[in-house]
Amino acid sequence: MEINRFNPPVRTLMGPGPSDVPPRILEALSRPTIGHLDPLFVSMMEELKLLLQYAFQADNALTMPVSAPGSSGMETCFVNLVEPGDKVIVCQNGVFGGRMKENVERCGGIPVMVKDDWGRAVDPQKLEDALKAHPDARIVAFVHAETSTGAQSDAKTLVGLAHKHDCLTIVDSVTSLGGTPVKVDVWGIDAIYSGTQKCLSCVPGLSPVSFNERALEKISNRSTKVQSWFMDLNLVMGYWGSGAKRAYHHTAPVNALYALHEALLMLREEGLENAWNRHQKNHLALRAGLEAMGMTFIVPEAERLPQLNAVSIPENVEDAVVRSRLLNEYNLEIGAGLGDLAGKVWRIGLMGHASRAENILLCVGALGAVLSDMGAEIETGKALSAVQKALQD
Repeated sequence: MEINRFNPPVRTLMGPGPSDVPPRILEALSRPTIGHLDPLFVSMMEELKLLLQYAFQADNALTMPVSAPGSSGMETCFVNLVEPGDKVIVCQNGVFGGRMKENVERCGGIPVMVKDDWGRAVDPQKLEDALKAHPDARIVAFVHAETSTGAQSDAKTLVGLAHKHDCLTIVDSVTSLGGTPVKVDVWGIDAIYSGTQKCLSCVPGLSPVSFNERALEKISNRSTKVQSWFMDLNLVMGYWGSGAKRAYHHTAPVNALYALHEALLMLREEGLENAWNRHQKNHLALRAGLEAMGMTFIVPEAERLPQLNAVSIPENVEDAVVRSRLLNEYNLEIGAGLGDLAGKVWRIGLMGHASRAENILLCVGALGAVLSDMGAEIETGKALSAVQKALQD
């Protein structure tokens, strides 16, 4: 088999991630590689931590990117905070709450599940009932923005309930960071993780995390070793800690960190509130177009995540055929449903650089054209006009 250079096409990425990466970040990725202990690189690491603190709205000293994708940020939180025998209340309203449960079990913890329907936010009353029923619980874990459904939960309320019952919190903000309000200090979140490939519009492969003093106290008073050498924060902080002198831990992904630095700089230049408002405005425009077409959202509006839109697939329409045609005919990627929602919904992302007016018009126009060609009973004539009107409002 002959193997040539790989030259991918230019796609418009409007699925659940990765999102479109702007040229400015791609340029940063291509800069000369220097050593991961080079004094200049160490200086950039310090800036990265400050930029991440801004993104998380956290003053936590232990705020850094883990050198692996978002799932590694999740594991970093669980392996450092959960010891064998610890009871952990896990809220599940989609795929990623289930992954939290898996992490608890692999750490030797005891998961107590609080389940809500897929497409709904976590019910605070169910969490409070579980906390009362399990006074020996040590940690509460939940997904702020459930990527599999597009539902957003009330993190402030859930964290408040956990602290009321003397529990630490682990929060998944993979799809929310940079796209919808995440306020670590104000809400009192103890440990939080995210990913770079969603609303930060950076390349995949890094996982920002942040831990407050309550979490660090739990880590420093463990009676057992952290089960992962690579993710043991007691070791990692020798490399990511304060000061210019760093202890070698691993070879950091130097160029990927250049890209993250640029992405976070762009977020600061736009301003967090402006970024949040942009995602919300563009969600309303996409919603206007899809609803004018006759499509419906599965998440109630008050619980809906603006940057990840889950819509029901029209009857008698083949999910995979539509997505394949969008990819091949329009270079447009949208996402399939996961788990209980597989084959029932499409997940349309408006994350980071992908959250732009031209992307919304492309998506609504292309989706309408393909569905009409396949004989779906939808209204296409009013859709683009509805988008344009919403964008002007």
